[in-house]
Amino acid sequence: MTTTEDGSTAEQEQRHLLIVEDDAAFARTLKRSFERRGYTVALAATLDEMRERLAQCSPGYAVVDLKLNGEASGLACVQALNAHDESMLIVVLTGFASIATAVEAIKLGACHYLAKPSNTDDIEAAFSRAEGTTEVSLTNRPTSIKTLEWERIHETLAETGFNISETARRLGMHRRTLARKLEKQRVK
Repeated sequence: MTTTEDGSTAEQEQRHLLIVEDDAAFARTLKRSFERRGYTVALAATLDEMRERLAQCSPGYAVVDLKLNGEASGLACVQALNAHDESMLIVVLTGFASIATAVEAIKLGACHYLAKPSNTDDIEAAFSRAEGTTEVSLTNRPTSIKTLEWERIHETLAETGFNISETARRLGMHRRTLARKLEKQRVK
């Protein structure tokens, strides 16, 4: 075990976690739970706050909510986290689970994608399954129109580099309509 200049061990640094979640109550609950497991936890509610936290520390783990209030998507956060440190283990949480967003999250650098509600055990297990597994159960749930719309919006957001105006143009909708759709409260 290596000791750094500030007296912490390399293992302690690897247990640093960043949670990007705009639901303050859920973020605090996750934070307390991970701290009980020995993680040092930092919170951010937006892409800008996340960037501020990254300027202060370099976590080995991150949990990112896919749907954040405002114009930035959790996918933009995943992309920025991966650009900051490609070895960071990133788990995406969402109440809007879809194949398209799961694929995009993985392409952008997430190691796993979990549907809410997920707890600390699920998230920690996802960090350890970064290599993938064939043990995942398949579901027969039909896809709703809202889910298909959400998938298409996020797919186009990713294609445009998370540019809201260009995404709205490509989808043939007004920019404010798209912004309202992105700001809607997530399903719990």
